[in-house]
Amino acid sequence: MQTDLVAALDIGGTKIAGALVDGHGRILVRAQRPTPAREDGDTVMRAVEEVVGELTAAPRWGAATVVGIGSAGPVDASAGTVSPVNVPGWRGFPLVDRVRAATGGLPVELIGDGVAITAAEHWQGAARGHDNALCMVVSTGVGGGLVLGGRLHAGPTGNAGHIGHISVDLDGDPCPCGARGCVERIASGPNIARRALENGWRPGPDGDTSAAAIAAAARAGDPVAVASFERAAQALAAGIAATATLVEIDIAVIGGGVAGAGDVLFAPLRAALKDYAALSFVQHLTVAPAEMGTDAGLVGAAAAALARGR
Repeated sequence: MQTDLVAALDIGGTKIAGALVDGHGRILVRAQRPTPAREDGDTVMRAVEEVVGELTAAPRWGAATVVGIGSAGPVDASAGTVSPVNVPGWRGFPLVDRVRAATGGLPVELIGDGVAITAAEHWQGAARGHDNALCMVVSTGVGGGLVLGGRLHAGPTGNAGHIGHISVDLDGDPCPCGARGCVERIASGPNIARRALENGWRPGPDGDTSAAAIAAAARAGDPVAVASFERAAQALAAGIAATATLVEIDIAVIGGGVAGAGDVLFAPLRAALKDYAALSFVQHLTVAPAEMGTDAGLVGAAAAALARGR
């Protein structure tokens, strides 16, 4: 990958980021716009085109050979379309065709944002050197992706590894996806906060009811806050163990805002994993925090595009 240059897009409900990324994973040029998520599809696309326009105007653009897109999902890589839950104006939106046109016909690789972050962590981060890995984002939602046999496993539509919608509570709360008791319904930041509030936790004078505030309360020993994070950790452990049992991963990497809670999350998660990952071939599963930070989506989109070109 040393001499390649790729254009990368990271598209979510809050921002649309773009970059030119070299073969070492270094970001050379950046561009960004807020996502007009409540506007119509063409308005959202114009924001993407503005980001692409900044990239194409850069002196290095001529060396770019491919475009990688990591998008909030669902995505359909086989059709080149996206239908992000948090961008209602895009339903079956032909993003690949539109980006190809905006970049002068460059080939475009589309994957889900969780898969993109997995690609980044495997290339440059905590999963580097691991041939079989699950990487997760635990934030407003819960997403993920898989590396199997040393290669990114995106699946036919680009959504493989979406652990957030594994059901871990058969009689659990309905999830917006249509199922019940999903990992996301228990372990995402908003649901950690919701559960703490429902069980009597109350915010301080600042009124902050975010998962970060619950984490701070848990660190201070508040039993309701601690219990809410323990329940989230249990759900994550069950999902990770199920994945490990199915495909024999040896590391689970966890990033996103909720992972910023540190030991408030990781300590009960590792303890719960001992109960769920019971078979001999998954007992040595490692759990580690992600390393790539906010650039993971861009670097991962670039990694996936470069890998597909080989």
